[in-house]
Amino acid sequence: MPGKPAETLNKQPDYDPVGEAKRLLRIVRAGCLATLDGRSRPFATLVNVATAADGAPILLMSKLAAHTRHLEARAEASILLPQAGKGDPLAHPRLTVSGSLARDPDPALRARFLARHPKSELYAGFADFSFWRMEVDGFHLNGGFARAADFEPADILTDVVGAADLVAAEAGVLQHLNQDHAETLRLYAARLDGQAHARWHATGVDPEGLDLSAGDKTSRIAFPNRITTAADLRAVLVELAAEARRRDAGETPPL
Repeated sequence: MPGKPAETLNKQPDYDPVGEAKRLLRIVRAGCLATLDGRSRPFATLVNVATAADGAPILLMSKLAAHTRHLEARAEASILLPQAGKGDPLAHPRLTVSGSLARDPDPALRARFLARHPKSELYAGFADFSFWRMEVDGFHLNGGFARAADFEPADILTDVVGAADLVAAEAGVLQHLNQDHAETLRLYAARLDGQAHARWHATGVDPEGLDLSAGDKTSRIAFPNRITTAADLRAVLVELAAEARRRDAGETPPL
């Protein structure tokens, strides 16, 4: 059954389906990869997932794996990204990303994946492993009862046009944040995303937000406006830090 049109969902009070889809795309660390085998039968497996600057899924896979062989013969695939939680698994939101997968040696993809999954560094350099990027052709959101919708790639992916300066600065920005601003990252996650944890690390930045992780936890700090440069980023991070500190102190934001 087709998903409920996004324009209908947008009329539901206090529900932002586009924002929910964007959030799930960025915070879910592992998903179910579905490929087609040599007899066109569906084959599903569990994979770790990261995202490129524009949100396209990145996978690290061995050529010895069955799903890799399937993709070498037929690139079409989908990835189910479910948000885990207590109780009924179907009560939690999930996002399906569909498209085609291809190997991509871009060092930026490697860096983003390993920032999200640092333990993968142990085998990422093995000869049989390679990084793959998805060329997305559609999204399907199931946010719960009566909250299903289909989206075009442009609805959910992040526009990186004109953001070359920000993308190039990412490695240095992450190093600076993690070395010198651990307390600020904690405040971002606790006060802007409601997730308390002692040690958060910045794992990625893009024109729409900042990605954080703490062990198995992840957090997405959405920016109030799109940014394209390192200078823009500094300004928005200062603004978010001030907001987080106001909330930490229990202050009411000015009208």
